Amino acid sequence: MEKKELIKLFDNKDMGKIMFDEPMKNHTSFKIGGTADVMIIPSSEDELVSAVKLCRENDVEYYIMGNGTNLLVKDGGMRGAVIKINEGLNKVDVDGNKVYCQAGALITGVSRVALIHSLTGFEFANGIPGTIGGAVTMNAGAYGGEVKDVIIRVRAIDKDNNIVEYTNSEMNFRYRGSRVVDEGLIVLSMEMELKPGNYDEIDAIMKDLTLKRTSKQPLELPSAGSTFKRPEGYFAGKLIDDAGLRGLRYRGAQISEKHCGFVVNVDNATCEEVIHLISVVQKTVRDKFGVELEMEIKLIGED
Repeated sequence: MEKKELIKLFDNKDMGKIMFDEPMKNHTSFKIGGTADVMIIPSSEDELVSAVKLCRENDVEYYIMGNGTNLLVKDGGMRGAVIKINEGLNKVDVDGNKVYCQAGALITGVSRVALIHSLTGFEFANGIPGTIGGAVTMNAGAYGGEVKDVIIRVRAIDKDNNIVEYTNSEMNFRYRGSRVVDEGLIVLSMEMELKPGNYDEIDAIMKDLTLKRTSKQPLELPSAGSTFKRPEGYFAGKLIDDAGLRGLRYRGAQISEKHCGFVVNVDNATCEEVIHLISVVQKTVRDKFGVELEMEIKLIGED
């Protein structure tokens, strides 16, 4: 669909905040990416459903994003519409041991809510960047915990614009995947069940995990988190380090000196520069160790 047709279709629609030619680098933790033709930021579930339905009924290509913490957007940007689920859909409620979270709630914020209510089981999530929607989609995890360990149900929009609900066992959770990925669902909310705990003990665990993250990960530089998935039987960062690639730089992109599993943006890197560096890493590790490194970050957009 031509740009003028997109503007006519979306302009003055009651679907939240609508922006045209919006730079994607302003909406990703990597600070990289060209412009999106249309960006929609719904402020309610109804607005989200309306935006998705409008795109589908008019054959407009669309992409659902959260906080943009695992995205690498190509320099040509995004055609069609980008629907960003964040602060407009970030409600968190606690009822006894159960915590209800909308998809736009920040993962770390939910872990803090659990702490305030002395609920244990979600400490591992403290410090994981991104939103609950992304966490459900990719079965986010760290330090021995995964969201599948605590989720009891998920609400989502299916491909027929119906609001559906699934139990944990119906979600097909696995390493960095779920039913959301399989069926192109759009997460609206999730409910998890935690256990009563001791505030001080929970707080101590969360502080310890925060210290581990800040001391070992290059959080001071723009990135999209761990660049590569963990290859079976190996650690991506160690393979890259053992291949002699620590600190390797290509223009504005660099293998982190602090943690070799991260590609960081050190000087206004472009997507093309990041992809070139990733390809060098993949080839070197393949040649030296016979191990294929698969990207964990999601590459989207047009060249």
